[in-house]
Amino acid sequence: MLHRLRQRQPADPVTHVERVPPRVGEPAPWPSWAPAELRAAYARRGVSTPWRHQAEAADLAYDRRHVVVATGTASGKSLAYQLPALATLLADPRATVLYLAPTKALAADQLRAVAALEVEGVRPACYDGDTSRAEREWIRRHSRFVLTNPDMLHHGILPGHAQWSGFLRRLAYVVVDECHVYRGVFGSHVAHVLRRLRRQCARYGRNNGPTFVLASATSGDPATAAGRLTGLPVSAVTEDTSPRAGVTFALWEPPLLPPDPSTDGSGEPGAGPELNQVRRSALRETADLLADTVATGVRTLAFVRSRRGAEVVAASARRSLDEAVPGLGDRVAAYRAGYLREERRELERALLHGDLLGLASTNALELGVDLIGLDAVVICGYPGTRASLWQQAGRAGRSGQEALAVLVARDDPLDTYLVHHPEAVFGAPVEATVLDPANAYVLGPQLACAAAEAPLTAADLKLFGDGAEEAVAALVEVGALRQRPTGWYWRHRERPEVDLRGEGGAPVCVVESATGRLLGTVDGGSAHFLLHPGAVYLHQGVSYVVDALDLDDGCALVHHEEPDWSTHARDVTSLSVVSVRSYVDAGPVGLFLGEVDVTSQVVSYQRRRIATGEVIDTRPLDLPARELRTVAVWFTLSPESLVGAGVEPADVPGALHAAEHAAIGLLPLVATCDRWDIGGLSTAVHPDTEAPTVFVYDGHPGGAGFAERAYGMAASWLRATRDAIAECGCEAGCPSCVQSPKCGNGNSPLSKPDAIRVLDAVLTNLPK
Repeated sequence: MLHRLRQRQPADPVTHVERVPPRVGEPAPWPSWAPAELRAAYARRGVSTPWRHQAEAADLAYDRRHVVVATGTASGKSLAYQLPALATLLADPRATVLYLAPTKALAADQLRAVAALEVEGVRPACYDGDTSRAEREWIRRHSRFVLTNPDMLHHGILPGHAQWSGFLRRLAYVVVDECHVYRGVFGSHVAHVLRRLRRQCARYGRNNGPTFVLASATSGDPATAAGRLTGLPVSAVTEDTSPRAGVTFALWEPPLLPPDPSTDGSGEPGAGPELNQVRRSALRETADLLADTVATGVRTLAFVRSRRGAEVVAASARRSLDEAVPGLGDRVAAYRAGYLREERRELERALLHGDLLGLASTNALELGVDLIGLDAVVICGYPGTRASLWQQAGRAGRSGQEALAVLVARDDPLDTYLVHHPEAVFGAPVEATVLDPANAYVLGPQLACAAAEAPLTAADLKLFGDGAEEAVAALVEVGALRQRPTGWYWRHRERPEVDLRGEGGAPVCVVESATGRLLGTVDGGSAHFLLHPGAVYLHQGVSYVVDALDLDDGCALVHHEEPDWSTHARDVTSLSVVSVRSYVDAGPVGLFLGEVDVTSQVVSYQRRRIATGEVIDTRPLDLPARELRTVAVWFTLSPESLVGAGVEPADVPGALHAAEHAAIGLLPLVATCDRWDIGGLSTAVHPDTEAPTVFVYDGHPGGAGFAERAYGMAASWLRATRDAIAECGCEAGCPSCVQSPKCGNGNSPLSKPDAIRVLDAVLTNLPK
């Protein structure tokens, strides 16, 4: 299949092919405690015996030891937690199990799997935002295997713990599926939601607490990450003994486009000829690959980084297929968060039953949903971590047949670096999951939620870990809590408003003006960029233009329109240093970690021709500024060291700006983040440092752990940044090295050669 795809290109776009050989499984006998009826139920589903890692993890869980099983995609992690959980439910008719998934699709898939076993008396049920009031009442009273998500546990179950008292009193197992997803601010919040769950179980008489069984994609040091998430000692099972089909994994770099002498490379007309060439869009390349594979009957899933991108890829693939064979485009669809429940369920059904041959999805389908029969996966842009990359690639080949995975590089520093350094993809260990439960911006609000559920005691503060006493004192000082002899009490009638996913507020509804029809939702943090007045919004391949955005009411009004242009928001940012936590004095170079205040505001948007990328115009916007206190890593250089490195004073702003862009792009190489989790700022003289400075900061209140990771690995991070710029084939800078898709200054000024000189000066002085 890969050979045919390569032949259709004028020049070979494949930079590397990695052959992952097939693996023979290593079975193990059923544990002696597994009841005969449960073994028979698995036999009916085609499971004659467990693999060794499944049996090992199940034994640990049945012995009431907290365990994380961290093995590859399609390695059967589900059986590792289903077996001890269901065996316990059969042995104890009063016991209950709580299953947590990061997405509704995964919970629904696991419900199908558990229900298909037909174990008597279990009565599994999903309890989420789509569950009706009548169903919720039945689930609380009768279900013994409840499947939900951390958001529903936080917003629904724990605040109403009195109604769940019987369930919590008898809770034997808590299953935390795909736990590697709980990273950064989201992971830090979920860590405290799990502590709140443990607290309520203890209040209702579960003294030893439930046993936690966690499932994760392959990750670095899963026991430590799982322990930080749960607050408990966790054993890890990491050796994957399941059989695996062979995978051909190709790194694919889209071809260069001919230079356009009428533009300056950024799409601005009339600026004279440009020496740089830009690459064909990764979205277009992915759409063509999806269309090519579907046309030959190959069932393919294309992962796309953004909701808009998934819509564009699906629409383009459908168009190409219909031109070749009318009606074939109907076999391709888009799938993303923000769709209504009925749309999501219908797409999942169509994919499972083969009505769809191709699907362009965001990472909403990355996680364990059982997509048996897929032959190929196309990954549009590096997904941010090697764990996610292998998770997405593992979606193909689950039927045991040979599989194809293709990583299509975006015009981005990290993607370009990876397709030319395959050892960074295939030879490097998978990252450790980064989260920080001690983040004061997470801990304080979570303690407020706990106090609203039941008064906090001194013993509770130990459960919530480092910083809890200080956070409670701060809550008392601002009047949120009142201290009594029996503990700390929540003082308000309303519950605390806490956003687990750090998305910047409640979702914004997208409503069609003419009909009042709800099209979907966009998270609050993205609304300024995606739903500003005049923005083009895509839904299931249909284009809409935003008429008005009401942030107070959380609503955007749109009308149907098919313009020949796209929109791109632009923002301005200022930053001030609040405190320094740690620093390295390296002579003319300083490396710092500390707290900063960031103020950003979306001030305008560009309209660009879809066909050519030409900028039509820039239109102003009047949106409120947003303020963020977070954690940053930054480095400074003395003016003398820049002169010594060959950077003229007039070129310093462009040199630092280019180095900042590339450093942001390469940070995901060392931290479990992507460039949209982080931001940056560079200046020739910053008022707080009084020196030329480059800042890179976490894009979440209080930080998400990424800046700390960058500070600890600064030498390797900045070395990779320097190499990515130097090895790029362009002459003056391009999206593959120093241009950024999110730059509020239109990627100006930038100086590629001077960015290399800046980073050389930093690396020469910075300790290895």
